[in-house]
Amino acid sequence: MKKNIVMAFVAALLFGGINAQAQAQASAPVTAAPAATAAGPLKLGYTSMDYLLSQVPEAKEIQNQLTIQKTQLENEAKRLEKEFQDKLAVYEKGAAQMSEVIKADREKELQSLQGRFQDFQRNADTQLQQKYQQLVNPVIQKIQKNVDATAKENGYNYVFNLDAGAGTAVILLHAPEENNITDLVLKKMGITPDAKTAAGTPAPATTPAPKKN
Repeated sequence: MKKNIVMAFVAALLFGGINAQAQAQASAPVTAAPAATAAGPLKLGYTSMDYLLSQVPEAKEIQNQLTIQKTQLENEAKRLEKEFQDKLAVYEKGAAQMSEVIKADREKELQSLQGRFQDFQRNADTQLQQKYQQLVNPVIQKIQKNVDATAKENGYNYVFNLDAGAGTAVILLHAPEENNITDLVLKKMGITPDAKTAAGTPAPATTPAPKKN
């Protein structure tokens, strides 16, 4: 949502500037010389927050902790499922010899176990997402601080993120490579890109592929 607002704001700013200039030219006398603008043209840059995040030293530790969390959740899910299946097998084997009171008690216990297992499955993804946010948010803030500093030092008025979000296309469909500030941001952070991705972020493609969840 924030990116859409920024895009709309910049589009309105650019369109408004063009509109104002056209109106001024239309209303000015034919003999009048065009007025010089006090401010220079807007300088727009772009980068990829996903790529920058993959390059920071914390990336490996974040991945390790998420893997640990996921493994723990999977093991707990297996334990709950096994507990349910074992008690279900005992119930089915001895149900014929149980009194109605004991039978009802065992059925209630099985329903409770099944409910716990289903609740755990529903909440596991949420827990993993919360863990990811807890780990990644401080890193994102650090990256944003360096993007801001890089933009200020190099005279960029606006910097766009190529990563528009899961299931959406990139924001920029075309832009000159010289406006890609990724290497400048990495240099600002004292990071040398991984050898496998040393080329940096690609320029926006003319046919963007959808991002995977």
